[in-house]
Amino acid sequence: MDALNQTRVTVFVFLGLTDKWVLEILFFLAFSVTYVLTLLGNTLIIVTIVFTPRLHTPMYFFLSNLSFIDICHSSVTVPKMLEGLLLEIKTISFDNCIAQLFFLHLFACAEIFLLTIMAYDRYVAICAPLHYSNVMNMRVCVQLVFALWLGATVHSLVQTFLTIRLPYCGPNIIDSYFCDVPPVIKLACTDTYLTGMLIVSNSGTISLTCFLALVTSYTVILVSLRKQSAEGRRKALSTCSAHFMVVAFFFGPCIFIYTRPDTSFSIDKVVSVFYTVVTPLLNPLIYTLRNEEVKSAMKHLRQRGFFMKSGT
Repeated sequence: MDALNQTRVTVFVFLGLTDKWVLEILFFLAFSVTYVLTLLGNTLIIVTIVFTPRLHTPMYFFLSNLSFIDICHSSVTVPKMLEGLLLEIKTISFDNCIAQLFFLHLFACAEIFLLTIMAYDRYVAICAPLHYSNVMNMRVCVQLVFALWLGATVHSLVQTFLTIRLPYCGPNIIDSYFCDVPPVIKLACTDTYLTGMLIVSNSGTISLTCFLALVTSYTVILVSLRKQSAEGRRKALSTCSAHFMVVAFFFGPCIFIYTRPDTSFSIDKVVSVFYTVVTPLLNPLIYTLRNEEVKSAMKHLRQRGFFMKSGT
């Protein structure tokens, strides 16, 4: 045990996205803009929902939570990535790497559960509108959000435990720009096949199960729309299409990354960038560009001078 502690890796080195400094500068500028827009866009959605009484409904309550999670999710990886793009040697301590891994899975799993809850909310609203106010009252919404954070915490603790229990005594170069379970456990000084299978059974099962539940709920919704009026179909399709776009962009990379143990592809970094940098920006873009109620609420707050007052 003493020998293992003496040789334990204390610092990991990221290979980053590229070793060409011109591309690093371009990536830094592009991702800096993306990150700032992510923070501003999602904060704008939260502020709009909080200060617009008519948006105090379950759907927008969940949407504000989604914006909060997106802010946290991107903040776990993007600042460290931006720092690395300006440094020749990109390092992170072992403890900080584990912390980044924990919070990455915490917010990612929370988003998976929240998107599933949002799909259920739309299912009840469209397929059982007469029971909606009873089924999705605010007490139930708060309980669902509490449950999703509890489930996400358990998931993240499991992933973190499976990672830190392995011995790290040799290689310390991570072929990525952030700490995640698959690239980190490859550096362990032991056979990780069983650990990899346990990780896939955890992350992969959650991703696939929730995705299938989402697809099922939207299939039922689409079938039920035949009984709706033309205006009802238009409004339901507008809301559900925006939600499903977010679901597709988020679940695609999750399923691609976390359902295959001990396998890596050259496209993994591209998928990871989309998953950690681009997707958190899609929420404000999709929901503001396609949602008339949110756009109307933002316009009303702007006319009242709310955003200018907030900025002074």
